[in-house]
Amino acid sequence: SQYALVAAREAWADAGTPEVEPERLGVDFATGIGGLWTLLDGWDTLREKGPRRVMPMSVPMLMPNAPAAAISMHLEARAYARTVASACASSTESIVNAVEHIRLGLADVVIAGGTESVIHPITLAAFASMQALSRRNDDPAHASRPYSIDRDGFVMGEGAAALVLETEEHARARGARIYAVVAGGSVTADSYHITAPEPEGLGASRAVRQALEQADASVDDVTHINAHATSTPTGDIAEYKALLSVFGDRVHEIPVSATKASTGHLLGGTGALEAVFTVLALHNRLAPPTINITEQDPEIPLRVGEAVELGDGDHVAISNSFGFGGHNAVAAFRSV
Repeated sequence: SQYALVAAREAWADAGTPEVEPERLGVDFATGIGGLWTLLDGWDTLREKGPRRVMPMSVPMLMPNAPAAAISMHLEARAYARTVASACASSTESIVNAVEHIRLGLADVVIAGGTESVIHPITLAAFASMQALSRRNDDPAHASRPYSIDRDGFVMGEGAAALVLETEEHARARGARIYAVVAGGSVTADSYHITAPEPEGLGASRAVRQALEQADASVDDVTHINAHATSTPTGDIAEYKALLSVFGDRVHEIPVSATKASTGHLLGGTGALEAVFTVLALHNRLAPPTINITEQDPEIPLRVGEAVELGDGDHVAISNSFGFGGHNAVAAFRSV
């Protein structure tokens, strides 16, 4: 909740603290796991000191909806406050949900995002046990290496990210600085495996197609992709197959950024963070680099590596997020 509240306050200030009726202001904030530290610390206290020493605020602190509630109370947002928990797709799904809420006329402004703080011995052990984490403990700065031939898993990260979303009419009426337009979004399910992605990326490709359709954009309009790219052997190739099925050979020309190599994997917070990167890429006309690619996997011949200037003109970018359980979420953004 602390990460979430700080991110929300900074986003709100950056947006110029818009004046909006409380009943027209919503919160859509996600997490993949929730208050794990509170839960496990409470268990230690119970075991060592007995039930009377367990903090009475333990339940509110471990609730997955605590971040959304904290932001709602801080900003007096009364339109709605919702929490999505769909693993690593969570906060991209929150963005998609927030846009739908605005399109339905149920809110004028929604602060959307995600947060995660679960770097704990038990989560590290669990992810390591399923061979999802990189084992390069002797070289942590270069451990996360998406699309590399020797990639072996992700590095966990912590943090939060938030975006202030509003109708164009509302933004222009108050003279807001508009970074980009959320043009479309989609959520699909693999219905395949609790942890493994569908090998051909079928659910992911449907999400990309639907997001572009909602954005009224063609595959030729897309000039940047922020990939989910967790550096796992199966995940990276499945996402590539999904993109190849949507864009065809043109996908090899589109600048792709895999920013988890720089930030770590924020699980439920990662989609919002990468949405911020995508929006800023459009705003600055610059696709961020992908670090740590020593030798690119020849089976994934995407255009990754150096930062790429996008140039003038109109641009469409997508941000992909995929989570355990077969959750797929894609947001499409348009430059202004």
